[in-house]
Amino acid sequence: MLTLPAFHAPARFDDADAALARVIEIYQAGTAHLRQWLQRFVAGEALPGRVRAFYPVVRVRTQTVMRADARTAYGFVAGPGVFETTLTRPDLFADYLREQFRLLLTHHGAALEVGTSAQAIPVHFSLGEGDHLEGELGAQRRQQLRDLFDLPDLAAMDDGIANGTHESAPGDAQPLSLFTAPRVDYSLHRLRHYTGTAPEHFQHFVLFTNYQFYIDEFVKLGRSLMDEAPGPGEDVDGFQDAGFVAFVEPGNVVTHRRGASGAAAAPQGTPPPRLPQMPAYHLVRPDGLGVTMVNIGVGPANAKTITDHIAVLRPHAWIMLGHCAGLRNTQQLGDYVLAHGYVREDHVLDEELPPWVPIPALAEIQVALERAVAEVTQLSGFDLKRVLRTGTVASTDNRNWELLPHPGPERRFSQSRAVALDMESATIAANGFRFRVPYGTLLCVSDKPLHGEIKLPGMANSFYRERVDQHLRIGLRTVALLRRQGLEQLHSRKLRSFAEVAFR
Repeated sequence: MLTLPAFHAPARFDDADAALARVIEIYQAGTAHLRQWLQRFVAGEALPGRVRAFYPVVRVRTQTVMRADARTAYGFVAGPGVFETTLTRPDLFADYLREQFRLLLTHHGAALEVGTSAQAIPVHFSLGEGDHLEGELGAQRRQQLRDLFDLPDLAAMDDGIANGTHESAPGDAQPLSLFTAPRVDYSLHRLRHYTGTAPEHFQHFVLFTNYQFYIDEFVKLGRSLMDEAPGPGEDVDGFQDAGFVAFVEPGNVVTHRRGASGAAAAPQGTPPPRLPQMPAYHLVRPDGLGVTMVNIGVGPANAKTITDHIAVLRPHAWIMLGHCAGLRNTQQLGDYVLAHGYVREDHVLDEELPPWVPIPALAEIQVALERAVAEVTQLSGFDLKRVLRTGTVASTDNRNWELLPHPGPERRFSQSRAVALDMESATIAANGFRFRVPYGTLLCVSDKPLHGEIKLPGMANSFYRERVDQHLRIGLRTVALLRRQGLEQLHSRKLRSFAEVAFR
């Protein structure tokens, strides 16, 4: 016996809100059905047979090649045919989905079809925040789980669409989105694990760092900001406040901002007994256009892992703020490096994005970063070149590259014209390119190993105190500039292929 929720045949919608409402209806009914039967199973009840539910699907059919606005980078399909994608968490992605639906209706004039898909919802992905399935089941009941419910299937979660390797079988619909619903759900669960915060708290502008010092400054800023009454458009520590209402720390510890009058509320939530692998912190705006900062630690593996998962949230930009080795004798400790190219010796993305693929600099991000450096340092023109150098950044997966036989890495870095070296920036930029997320890199020189200036405890501590706060404020100012320039302009056509999915 197979137990299913109500089936919804594909229905046509000419209104984005109505289409979204049907998606919500199908998804909520399916996950409620799974949770209801799962509760009975956990309670020890013998179920009558297999229990299943299915994701909602959205589909668009086009008969002709529609000429979309050539200035836009997304919102239209590549040509005539049938295009579809499964959807999940419409509560989390409501604004995003509404925008994609509206653009499809505007560009193609064809109705959207929404109904029940053939893609089963894994029971793990129906659980709410804080539910821990395996912890409530004995070993024997866990073995029975696969016979009664659908479990996550990695075969349904590959990144072929994003990688440009997906080929639809004859007669099958072509993809409408970079990610299928199971792939999105998988990453949402991974984000909780790696960052210690729920996906709902992530903002559309993400800063990555490879040092805890930056996080310490961000936490200090976030907590102090929450203790201040909001004011229209005030400048806080070098960046536009612009409506931050809460600060979220690992463990989903939420501090709401002090109101116009009265004391600040106490933080809500319980800090974890130990920090997660890549803790995330969030300065929250009601529209989601706040700032998330993640300490990715050291190395390209972490950089790939976290960007693989944050990508499903479809952020408007992510930027690397971290330390690097300066490779030029003219550089000073504390100088900034604005990456305009990357040498990819990180290797973690070679299978998904071949090394021969160029990773271009994005003008929208580059201009904002340079302007932010100028505004925060109060330098301009030729004087700005004293503290900021634009050039190629090399990223390596060998933390002890200095110990390799001479002159191996030094020769390659010289031939590439690299001005700085780290272990994460090329990975973050390459995954931004791969997942169509605008990216940028601004690094700070913390040592010069080729010139005998290596990190020593006293030097490092002094350097950190002097530069981290300024570097962070530059990153926050950059976000403010990007927010003001307009989001459609930010999403560059350079990130889109000639046979691209419609969803941003």
